[in-house]
Amino acid sequence: MTWTSHHRRADVLRDVIRTLDERTLARPDADTPVLLPMDVEGVAETFGDELSLLGALQLRWHTRLAGQVERHLSDQPLDLEGAVALAWLATAEDLPGVRAVLDHHVEHPTSPEMFRAMAVATAKEHEMLALMAGRASAPGAAAQRVGRSIEAGARTSYVPGRRPRRTSAVADGPTSLVRRIRAVLAA
Repeated sequence: MTWTSHHRRADVLRDVIRTLDERTLARPDADTPVLLPMDVEGVAETFGDELSLLGALQLRWHTRLAGQVERHLSDQPLDLEGAVALAWLATAEDLPGVRAVLDHHVEHPTSPEMFRAMAVATAKEHEMLALMAGRASAPGAAAQRVGRSIEAGARTSYVPGRRPRRTSAVADGPTSLVRRIRAVLAA
């Protein structure tokens, strides 16, 4: 992949994510599916098919989630599971269109290849959630079950299509021990 094609791909992916967010926020209800926007300019030439585009969106989700997990773990080092759940919620709020399209294609894959790809990606995500929350020591079925429960807990606070919370107290979650110690030391 050349430098130009790499940057073109990133630009098209940004346009796809923006389109997904707009379509997600414009839905009359959460039951209306958000489909892959194959009509966005450059998608057909850059990604070729739905599976490639969905894979790029899955990678973007996973990368953002991993970053949010690291950030929330540094803010709440004593509540690993809570930090991981807040990270999942923050990522879903940052990428509402991506989350909506991933959820739709997990439930309604358009091909056996898509079914397999989504199953593997979801399993890996659940393993990461469990491992980062300190609730599993190795990848596998047990970690997937725990990660699924962590995601389910985070989803109880998730309102699909809601704009991200931007106030610092809300966006950063509950006051962490580190912040409280910093405040005491500063005083």
